[in-house]
Amino acid sequence: GSPISAEERRLRDKKHLDDITAARLPPLHHSPAKLLPIEESIAIQIQQKEAYEEMQAKLAAQKLAERLNIKMLRFEPEGEASMQYREVRDED
Repeated sequence: GSPISAEERRLRDKKHLDDITAARLPPLHHSPAKLLPIEESIAIQIQQKEAYEEMQAKLAAQKLAERLNIKMLRFEPEGEASMQYREVRDED
């Protein structure tokens, strides 16, 4: 029951935690949270949503192409490959 200072209590609690576990919190790599104006927040959210939807569409297209065994080839409308199906051959 004797009153102790906040600093002593913090040190005692820290020592107690050290005795219980060796786990440590990772260092803070990012700056602390900051307040933004609502307009800026909305603009950031819209930008993030568009980027997310674009990534989802690319992933969906990739999965669909893999499932259907579609190979993406270069399309050359003026090239040799596009004219082969138009050649008429006499099979007689």
